[in-house]
Amino acid sequence: QVQLVESGGGLVQAGGSLRLSCAASGSIFGFNAMGWYRQAPGKQRELVASMNSGGGTAYANSVKGRFTISRDNAKNTVYLQMNSLKPEDTAVYVCAADPWGIGYDSWGPGTQVTVSS
Repeated sequence: QVQLVESGGGLVQAGGSLRLSCAASGSIFGFNAMGWYRQAPGKQRELVASMNSGGGTAYANSVKGRFTISRDNAKNTVYLQMNSLKPEDTAVYVCAADPWGIGYDSWGPGTQVTVSS
C-alpha cells in the first residue's frame, strides 16, 4: 500500500483560502482515483473531492465551485485548493487512494482545517 501524508492545514478566517497537499510514498500514476475526505466532530465522514485516472473530477455539493482537486503525477502529490472557506468547512481532511477501482484502501493521518467566523 502507498503511504500518504497530508500537509497545509491550519487556521483561517471565513472567506480565506488554503491549499492542502497529499504526498504519496510511491507512484500514483494510473491509480483509479485519489480523493479527499473530511471528518468533523459529530458528523459522518464526507468525500469532498475525487479525481480519476483520466482527470475527471467530482465534488460534494457543499464544496462545489469553491474547492478544486488536482494531481501532479510526477511529484506523486494530490492537492486540494479550498477557496471561500466557511466555518462549516472546519474538519480533519484526509487524503485517500483507490488504486484498483475497488475502493479507497490507503489513508493519510489527516490535517486539521479550522475556519473562524
